[in-house]
Parts: sequence; structure tokens; C-alpha cells
Amino acid sequence: MDEQTTRPRVYLIETMSEMEDDVLRTWLERQANDSGQPPPTVRVTDQALADLARRKDDPLLTPLRVVWLPKETHPDGAQRFRETLSLRDPLHPGQNMQRRVMRDDPARCQVLEGDPAPLSDLERRLAENGGGSLPDFIRRQAALTLERAERTVLGTQYKVSRFVVDEITDASRYHDGTHELSAQLNLPVAEVDRRARGALDEMVAAQSRRAIALWDQLGRYFSRAYRLDVDTTRLDQLRELNKEHSLVFLPSHRSYLDPLVLRPALIANDLPLNHVMGGLNINFWPIGPIGKRSGTVFIRRKIEGDEIYKWTLREYMRYLLTKRFNLEWYIEGGRSRTGKLRPPRFGLLNYLAKAFRDSGMSDVYLVPVSLTYDQLYEVGAMAAEAHGQAKSKESLRWLFGYVRAQGQRHGVAHVNVGRPMSLADYLGQEDDLRLAVQKTAFEVCHRINEVTPVTASSLVMLAFLGIEDRALTVAEVGGILGPLVDYITARSLPTAGDVDLTDPKVIRKAVRTHLDSGVLKSFDQGSERVFYLGRDQHLVAAFYRNNTIHFLVMRAIAEMVLRAAVDQQFTDPLEDGWNAALRIRDLLKFEFFFSEKDSFRKELRAELDLIDPAWESNLGDPQHAANLLSGMRIHLAHRVLQPFLEAYAVVAAQLLRTPVDRKFDEKAFMTACLALAEQRRLRQQIGSSESISAELFTTALKLARNRGLVEPNAENMAARRVEFEAELQTLIDQVLRIRAIAHENLDQMGGR
Repeated sequence: MDEQTTRPRVYLIETMSEMEDDVLRTWLERQANDSGQPPPTVRVTDQALADLARRKDDPLLTPLRVVWLPKETHPDGAQRFRETLSLRDPLHPGQNMQRRVMRDDPARCQVLEGDPAPLSDLERRLAENGGGSLPDFIRRQAALTLERAERTVLGTQYKVSRFVVDEITDASRYHDGTHELSAQLNLPVAEVDRRARGALDEMVAAQSRRAIALWDQLGRYFSRAYRLDVDTTRLDQLRELNKEHSLVFLPSHRSYLDPLVLRPALIANDLPLNHVMGGLNINFWPIGPIGKRSGTVFIRRKIEGDEIYKWTLREYMRYLLTKRFNLEWYIEGGRSRTGKLRPPRFGLLNYLAKAFRDSGMSDVYLVPVSLTYDQLYEVGAMAAEAHGQAKSKESLRWLFGYVRAQGQRHGVAHVNVGRPMSLADYLGQEDDLRLAVQKTAFEVCHRINEVTPVTASSLVMLAFLGIEDRALTVAEVGGILGPLVDYITARSLPTAGDVDLTDPKVIRKAVRTHLDSGVLKSFDQGSERVFYLGRDQHLVAAFYRNNTIHFLVMRAIAEMVLRAAVDQQFTDPLEDGWNAALRIRDLLKFEFFFSEKDSFRKELRAELDLIDPAWESNLGDPQHAANLLSGMRIHLAHRVLQPFLEAYAVVAAQLLRTPVDRKFDEKAFMTACLALAEQRRLRQQIGSSESISAELFTTALKLARNRGLVEPNAENMAARRVEFEAELQTLIDQVLRIRAIAHENLDQMGGR
């Protein structure tokens, strides 16, 4: 016979309102046995559960709960803000609401029956998990079972658990870990436990249905300036992977709106809510409480040296993986200030790798995601920060201003999913976990760049950058972008969704968008209307151009190889050309994500093949290389590389002014770089104010440190600093020669 009919059944019931008691009593009477007696019940109280745990007849425990189903939609289409911030769940309203429901719509009141479990089975599972008392375990498992039953009513996108901290801290591995940390840190176990529980309380996210609903409504309002364009190519694959494995979404970070853009894109395609790992800087009222109750995990920004917090974070991530939650964070660590992908941050990926190894799960899949926007309100503020202005602190007042600014139409937000990556496979490629994580992170970034689409917005900005402050006519814009679109087509580069870059109307629309935002200005009082970059808009324009600059870097390097072939008259054309390319690759290795050397060589060959299929046999002829450069329909080296090289040259020049035998003051050095760059710009020694960027100076300084040019008293530092500055100046001279050819071609175009 079925054990559910042979075992004594006991229903577990929670504390209820008077009306819920009446509803449940009626339901139990309908379950009466042949003798007319309703089945026995046990209230979920400490004493009753302790008595139940001592029973020897191994009863079948079945939890019950009365729920009040919400209406399909709110009467006015919106959640009430105050209700959302409250802890009350819409399935469990107050007594006044219960009375109204029973009067007006009693079918919305239902009794949920959780899956039953024998007492002996609960004892066995507790022993396997370790830690905690049997009564507490019964209470927790009953609640979890009922929450699963609730999901059958509300849908599976919600994975609600009110007992995350209890489940983590009751496990034997938690107790073992706190004792190990106690010995390691020479702290009492109670102190380690107190700090770990405090960290869990701070970071553990919930998923309140009401908060999720409001967060979605706020998200739609905050991002109302955008139309969502989602590339669904790989979403079927993600849904299939998610049946067996957790997914970790790793998007590029362009805007505060990113989580509000990605979330509806995933939910609309039947993927569950992610646990979003976010910084404590946005944990302010009301965003903090709502975000925490809709899946945001708030992480401290600085945890260096806090071994208890780091261990606790790793344990929480392990828990999320074992429960098959999906995660999300931004692999760059912060928003891009330049528009291109920043170098990855390894911290959370390190924690994920360790948590995965401890979880016993067979695999976890990383999902690279590209997020790009036609226009962004906050780019102006980020450009000001790059010029040295202090960053505005996030606050309620800041939030109101930000949301108000979204009332203007900013175009399209593009969501593109890259090729998923098996974490198990990538970690298995290296014995050194740290090295494996770093290689994994760079591959994620490479796959993000792979699917970041070329947009009309970025192309228009490409046309206006690299020509100093020159205004362009409509014909000149078309003359620049026409060959560039042909190049994009020849390379089969990804373009934004429904955008046909060969359609002149698309380009004109992008120009109008930039005019409306003030990035471009127009002058129409002469014989022909011309367009030009607005005052102090070079960094803003560069942000949009840099969204797709990674596709153009190799072409720019190929042009530089040809320029070097003209200037240096290669004796061994292939080897000398290859070395010239490698020098640029090494110089910009902290700025762009280059392939391994073998792949880099193939990519360079492919670019040179596009320029001239016979380049290999003619590279040693300087005149042939010069003819190729002058005959090109497009020139990209000055548009792509010049601002980076000029910013790096500022850092190199400032290093020459910095004593080699004194402690290096980075803050003072960066201030001096900004001043020197501004001076060079005024003296027209820098092509545009795009090169006046603290972000670019920081990356250049990272390169200088990598070459041993920063810390005092290094061997031959003064001479090596001179060589560094000379190397950059040589490359800048080459770029300027290419720019001169491009300007000459532009002049000829204007004369037609």
C-alpha cells in the first residue's frame, strides 16, 4: 500500500488570523475520515514541534497554508509605494482586506497543501546537512515546501525563501568554517559567528512579490526613454542550459539603467529573475529596500583584509549555486567612462570559482552580455569626471534628477547575448586557479565585444572625431561613412537589430539624435549647412564611437604597419611589419582586448588582405605602401588610435618631469597630467579634447608601471622614460601622416 495511506498523517499549520482559522477548519472537516473525525493537526510552535520530533510512529507531515490570491492587475495599474516597502506579502493580506475578499470574491481564498514528508526522512536530511535542531528543521522545511506550492500559483519566475541565513548557518560546513576562521584569525568563535551573520543579513537578497512588481514598474518608468532591442538568437540555448545549471550573466556596464534594461529582456524570454550583485553605494532609500527585496545582493566595495566577510560571501554564492539561482554582475566593476569595455575585475569571479568548486555542482555557465545605448543622459557627467570633476554621490536627490532626465527620448537600448561559457571547462584549463579566472574573465570580455553591435550613433561620431574641430557637410558625412559601411559589410560585423546602415535615412536620423542631445551643432547661415561637435563634447562623442571601436583597432594597426613600411623602409618586410604591429599591441594591451599572438597575426593578415590581396609580396616597396595609403577609401588610424596615443604621450612627458628618486604621488601626478594636456590642447599639440581624460591617463600609468617606469630608483629609469616618450612620439607622427592623407581626401571631396 502507498505509505501516504498507511502512515498516520499530521497536518502542520501556522499561526493564522481568525478568518483563516475558520477557512482552514472548514477545509479540514472536508478531509474527515470514515468516523467523521478531521485529521490531526500540529501548530508550528516550539513546544508542539518538540513533541512532534519525539514521536516514534514516523508520521507523514503535510504543511498547510491559507493564501489569498491577488487580483490579476492592481485596480489603478500600479502598486502602492507604501505597501511595497512593507514586509506584508500580497498572498497574506491584513484582516480588513481578508474580510473584503471573502465578501466580494471568496474564490481568491485557497488552502495550499505542501508536499508531505515522513518524519524519518526529515531526520535523515537534517543529519546529511548537519547542524540545527529537528524542530527548527521541520519548521523551515514546512515553510519552504509551502513556498514551492505558492510558486505553482504565481508562476516559476519567483524563487522565494525566507530562511536563507538559517539554511546557511545551520549547515555543518558553516560551523566548521567559523571554527577554522576562529583559529586562523585568533578570534572567539562567537565573534566570527556574529560578524558572519551580520554580513549575511546585509547581503542576502529576498524576492518579495510586491517589491518585484514595483521594481518592474519603476524600471519601465526609469528607462522610458528607450525602446528595447533584444537579440534573441541564443535565448533558446540559455533556457535549455538553465534546466540543469545556474547561469551567471556578465553584462557590459554603460549605465545605471543596465539592470533595468536586462531584467525585462530576460523575463520576457522566460528566464527567471537573477540575483544581481550590486555595490552598497546604491543601497539608499528607497532603491535599497526595494532592490534588496527584488533580488539585489548588496556587496561592500572594499573588503580587502576582511577574511570573515570574504568567506561569508563565498558561502552565500555557494548556496545560490546549489539552489540553482541565476546570478548577475558587471565584469568591469563599474560603468565605462570611455564607451569601450574596461579591463575585467576578477574579485567576484574568484569567489564564484571557489564557490563552484565547493558546491559539488557539475557546471555553471557564464553568459556574456553586451548592453549599448544610442544616447545616454549620464555620459556628460562621466565626461566631466574624466576631465577631473568629482563624481556626484548617489542619493535620493541625485535619483530624482536622474529619473527626471529620462523623460527625454534617447533612442534604443540594445541587448545582445554572447556565446555561453562552461565555467568547469575554463577552470579546468589551468592548475593555477587565479590564472584560470583571469583567462576566463578576458574571454568573457572578448565574447562581449564579439556581439556588441555597430550602431548608426557610433558611426556618426566616428565621422566627426579624428578631424580636429572641422565642420562637415552632409555630403562629407556620407563620403566618410559610405566606405566605412562597406567595410563593415565586408567583415560581416554585427549591426544593431533592425538598423540598415546602408540606408541614408538611418544616418540622417542618428545625426538628428545627436543634434537634439547637443553633442552636434549645426550652422546653416552660409551657402551650405554644416555640422560640428558642440563645445566640450569630444569625450561624449568618443563614448558613443568607442561602443564599437574594438572592431576597428586591427584595421588601424594595419594602416600603421603600412605607414611604418613607408617611413622605415623595411629590410625584412614580413618580420619588420610583424614587429611594428606587436609594438602597438604591447603599448595598448591595457586598453584593448587583443587575441593571442597567433590569432592576432591571422587577424592582421586578414585586414591587410582587405586592403590589398598582394600586400605580402609588395610590403618591402615603400612606394607601393605609400600608394596603398593614399588610395584607401577609408582611413581609421587617426580616428581610432590618435586620442589614446596622445593621452599616453602626456603621461610619458609628465614622467620626464617627475623625479626618479622620490616617492610617487599618483594624485598629484594625475592633476599635473590634466593640466599638461589642457596646455597642449590650447597650443594645438593635441588633436582634440578627447585626449584630456583621467581614464586614459590611468590606463597609460598602468602601462608605465608594467614597464617599471613609475616606482622610484628603478634601474636606468630616466633613460627608459625618455625611450617611452620617444616611442609614443614616433607612433603619433605616423598617425598624423595618415590623418593628413585623410584630410587631403576630404578636401577633394568637398571640392567636388
